[in-house]
Amino acid sequence: MTQTNTSATTEPSAPSRRELNKAATRSSIAAAALDLLRTNGPGNFTVEDIAATAGVSRRTFFNYFPSLEAALSSVADGFMDRALEQFRLRPSDETILESAQAALMALADPMSVAPMAELFSLTQDNRSLARSELEAWEHCTGQIIEAARTRLGEDVSELYLYALAGSVISCGKAAMTVWFAERGPDLSPESLAVLRQHLIDAMGLLGAGFTPSSFTKTHTAPVSTTTDRS
Repeated sequence: MTQTNTSATTEPSAPSRRELNKAATRSSIAAAALDLLRTNGPGNFTVEDIAATAGVSRRTFFNYFPSLEAALSSVADGFMDRALEQFRLRPSDETILESAQAALMALADPMSVAPMAELFSLTQDNRSLARSELEAWEHCTGQIIEAARTRLGEDVSELYLYALAGSVISCGKAAMTVWFAERGPDLSPESLAVLRQHLIDAMGLLGAGFTPSSFTKTHTAPVSTTTDRS
């Protein structure tokens, strides 16, 4: 499939003060939700608690998020936004998967994956929070589709876009699952560096078509498959 870069060549306009304030409020609410999840545990706080912690009204909360789960899932948005920024900087003649792998490699600071990793860790074995994890992955899927559509043009097949996004997300889930099996809820820089490398390697596997020679077995902990969280 021929790739064309239809991105605008002009610099995007700077966000207005109102837009910056809205982004700050959204970020504050998401941070409050994650903080309450850490301290209180799942099922032990409400939308009202999140709003109070963030210093906003209940009505303001719902202006930004439709549910508690949506507020929690949004903590992973920052990582995806930064990855897509790097993706858009890649040459248009690269394949999508080459650009995706390069974008992840450009995020050299392992702490960039911390919010996503923490959300994944805190929602494991908590079925009541499975929706938060699902919403985070669905949001990522939508962003990948739009980024690929911008790169390839409006004539690209919808099947291609959705199959591509689904494959990338599945590789992301695989990297997270293997990392958690190896490291558990360890969010140290060393552990997060392992997660970052797993994400890069998973993109490499996808780009190589999962050929047997594309990857060698490494020392990893056994991965439990008894619980299906897809």
